[in-house]
Amino acid sequence: MKIKFYGAAGEVTGSCFLVETKKTKFLVDCGMFQGSFFAQEKNFYPFEFNPQDLDFVLLTHAHVDHCGRLPLLVMNDFKGKIYCTPATKDLSEIILLDAAKVIKEEAVKYHREILYREKDVIQTMSHFWGVDYGIKQRLSSDVTIRFRDAGHILGSAIIEIWVKDGLKNKKIVFSGDLGNYPAPIVRDTEIIDGADIVVVESTYGGRIHEPSELRTEILRQVILDSIGRGGVLIIPIFALERTQEILYELNYLHESKQIPKVPIFLDSPLAIEAVEVYKHYVYLFDEEAKIRMKEGDDLFRFDGLEFTRTVEQSKKINKVNPPKVILAGSGMSNGGRILYHFKLYLSNPKTHVLIISYQAEGTLGRALRDGAKKILIDKEKITVKAKVTALGSYSSHADQPKLLHWLKGISHPKPQKIFIVHGEEKSSLMLADGIRQKLKINPQIAVRGESYEI
Repeated sequence: MKIKFYGAAGEVTGSCFLVETKKTKFLVDCGMFQGSFFAQEKNFYPFEFNPQDLDFVLLTHAHVDHCGRLPLLVMNDFKGKIYCTPATKDLSEIILLDAAKVIKEEAVKYHREILYREKDVIQTMSHFWGVDYGIKQRLSSDVTIRFRDAGHILGSAIIEIWVKDGLKNKKIVFSGDLGNYPAPIVRDTEIIDGADIVVVESTYGGRIHEPSELRTEILRQVILDSIGRGGVLIIPIFALERTQEILYELNYLHESKQIPKVPIFLDSPLAIEAVEVYKHYVYLFDEEAKIRMKEGDDLFRFDGLEFTRTVEQSKKINKVNPPKVILAGSGMSNGGRILYHFKLYLSNPKTHVLIISYQAEGTLGRALRDGAKKILIDKEKITVKAKVTALGSYSSHADQPKLLHWLKGISHPKPQKIFIVHGEEKSSLMLADGIRQKLKINPQIAVRGESYEI
């Protein structure tokens, strides 16, 4: 048996891992590359394997860096099923349809080839097959799988894979993206009892987040700071999980009267759609969120919050006098309506930008987080006078202590081999050091294109 890493190896995005047993060949994830223009160009490269040879695909969750190239598989004659949780299936549909829309817009803007279209997404969705958490599913004569809750976003999964080789079973665990527990709405990351091989993410493998219990207070202080300055608070958001968590906590701050009533705009059609999907899966929420929903509290709506679906509604936000709060995509600020708001407000010293998500190298969000004083938006040079704050505790990725805690729980049996993926070089190296020191296992940092015999 062997594993080959075709993405998220030496980088965060483009997750795509090929597993070959004696009888079965399958992928874990098939995501888009994100970040700089050159990173995104890799999405146009042909696959280094034949999609027709794949028996099936396992999908950990619906973020575009994990699911975004699935339509390309189908366009290249992949005939198998794409297995994931039901929530991931529903979220993937809206994410991929939005991706097709963005691809079309960028093709016109940058005179590029169209990677795939809406019709390709619709065809791809016919391959999806939902499997609930905790259910063992035999997918071939030698492969059985089970999804466990990763606590990253709604529907996100750790994948346990049992491979039968004669009289022996070998167990491989793919972490997917592990959550930053405790967090609102989603349940805590499940601990896996044992594995022979583990493939683990390392997005924040070298960081320690601020205590999560302090983040609501920090959010409150940032809002009050913006109100006191009579300015605009802009929060770039991902449509999945970050939006829902922020709305959840804004709801709490508003209802407990810890912040005054101020206009708050959710300016992301995709995030608005995602909120509706979340409401269909209340049974997957944590206990506190379930209780609040049963008591009639709409976790994602409150007085003063406005959903702006259309471009016309979005433009009208500018006519509302500050102070105000704008939540807009994309989360890395490399596209979407956030750019329109940045053009208007970044040069104003009363503006406050709150960055709560991972920012890939080469993105506008990364430049702002790293203190850039001048940026380019649509070839227009903008002087950054806004205050910029980065808050790691809103990340939906586990930090180093939580990654090590999760790995330590895999003890019956203890892993013979750990592969580190989904991280920039520094983060992966620091997690590797932590694993060596705390777990006494020598891990392997996966290299893109390399094949590893197990």
